[in-house]
Amino acid sequence: MEDQEHMHAWAVGHDPLVVPLFLNLERARKVAHARARAVWDQHGLTPAEFDVLATLRNAETPYELTPGQIQDRVLITSGGLTKVIHLLEEKNYVERSVARNDNRVKPVRLTAAGNRCVTKAMKDIVIMTRDWMKSILTQDEIRTATSVLSKMAEG
Repeated sequence: MEDQEHMHAWAVGHDPLVVPLFLNLERARKVAHARARAVWDQHGLTPAEFDVLATLRNAETPYELTPGQIQDRVLITSGGLTKVIHLLEEKNYVERSVARNDNRVKPVRLTAAGNRCVTKAMKDIVIMTRDWMKSILTQDEIRTATSVLSKMAEG
């Protein structure tokens, strides 16, 4: 940790209150992402594939959205989204159909296999995250961090 502090001393000097918070948020995000990536890998998913599957699973039954609706909810470019949808189709996790009122729109629907995959992956990510966070934070610290980060995310 001392190496990290020395490495960022110049940046921290600009604002000793805010810069350490920002740097620690970024480090925590990287650690959380690396841990989640290990779970996604176990399920044969990329982060983007998981994001799309989870987005579809959060949609109302029949777990179907248009590509534009998915695009509004994920952090993937439209070209990247097209590629992810094709990869998920190849895995039989999603299927495309033609909208009744517009032949140009092809909604994306989560398949039963896709639902099983994303449900298991989500369960494993929650277990991993819970165990990791509870190993280093108290319940009160988790509640406080959640509250503070929610406030930051809204601002």
